[in-house]
Amino acid sequence: MGQQEKVATSLAGAVSEDLSASLAPVDAELARRYPGAPGTRQPVHTVYVPGDAFDAGTIRSWGDQALAALDEHAPDPTTLARVLGLSDELAEPVYTRVRAKLEREPVEDLRVDFEDGYHGRDEDTDAARAARLISEAYAKGTAAPYMGIRMKCMEAAVRDRGIRTTDVFLTGLMEHGGLPGGLVLTLPKVTYPEQVTAFVRLLEAFEKTHGQDAGRIGFEIQIETSQAILAADGTATVARMIDAAEGRATGLHYGTFDYSACLGVSAAYQASDHPAADHAKAIMQVAAAGTGVRVSDGSTNVLPVGGTDHVHEAWRLHYGLTRRALARAYYQGWDMHPGHLPTRYAAVFAFYREGMEAAAARLAAYVARTEGDIMDEPATAKALSGYLLRGLDCGALDDDEVTRLTGLDRSELDAFARPRRGDLTATAP
Repeated sequence: MGQQEKVATSLAGAVSEDLSASLAPVDAELARRYPGAPGTRQPVHTVYVPGDAFDAGTIRSWGDQALAALDEHAPDPTTLARVLGLSDELAEPVYTRVRAKLEREPVEDLRVDFEDGYHGRDEDTDAARAARLISEAYAKGTAAPYMGIRMKCMEAAVRDRGIRTTDVFLTGLMEHGGLPGGLVLTLPKVTYPEQVTAFVRLLEAFEKTHGQDAGRIGFEIQIETSQAILAADGTATVARMIDAAEGRATGLHYGTFDYSACLGVSAAYQASDHPAADHAKAIMQVAAAGTGVRVSDGSTNVLPVGGTDHVHEAWRLHYGLTRRALARAYYQGWDMHPGHLPTRYAAVFAFYREGMEAAAARLAAYVARTEGDIMDEPATAKALSGYLLRGLDCGALDDDEVTRLTGLDRSELDAFARPRRGDLTATAP
């Protein structure tokens, strides 16, 4: 190799050193506040089951009820495709995968509810039972990938009850084998960052009592009040809530009906596609970006029950709302009834399968640096690989077909999807 040509500069090395020293606190703050994606699977939905109704057969029951709904109202790919507007090419693979998913893993994330949906008379007993059943499910391999509880909030009227139920549940888990890896807690109706801080102190005390690593227990924050979006001083409260969680926040979940009611939206118009909902979720999304905290959409209260015509109408609504959320990078939502599972998975699988080949081709071209009609940047390669990984995680895509189309295996996709800070210029894993 020839000798490298020497180029002229005007500034002494000390200038760069001084600038770096002055920005060291900013570098540290960026690393602390914006660590990037957590690198773990995000469930496509969260199912809420009242604490007094949850039992050992809940997950399988939801899957069986969803399969029965398909058998009755869409017994073949053609019928489901006609109801949802799926293309001929997608009809068979989507239908087949939906049925397989309902048989194998009908629920990806389950929350035993001790808040709005709970109507039991003995919360202590129900919380202890939930801990035992969840522990047994993980031990037997029948658990959903993620499971936990939603306790009452930190407002004065129910604070003590929420604290006690959290304690009873977590203590029960410890008594039955320890905290499972898929444990998720949901803190509802958060209005002030100080309520998040209080919950952090509660979890700290529990971890210390049981000799757990500090920060072992994370939790989701439900955004159900206007004050959680915009504080009295005009700032975005939700951003301060993430900071108040001190690294424990795993998600921000939009509460469709509580939030809508808080703003005075009439009951007939309370839905996840209302402009008020879009505004709140946009703020949540920007506040969470880069922090490792994920966002989740809410639910629909239109249940697919009764006659076939009504079930089809409810399915079309749920499918459309789910597809709308996916296009807006809300990859998770709530499902409130077993009849929602067929359209949850149909929407998710169609979303990833119809875009698989184009995403794979763009990523393969980026890796090979070939010419095409789209000029992608490193950040887009990150998004493309993230898209394919989410499709793999939920079962919409298979490893072999993604590898065949991209030339990349799972570890290589991971490297593109989660590059180190400042390393987005890499051309290959």
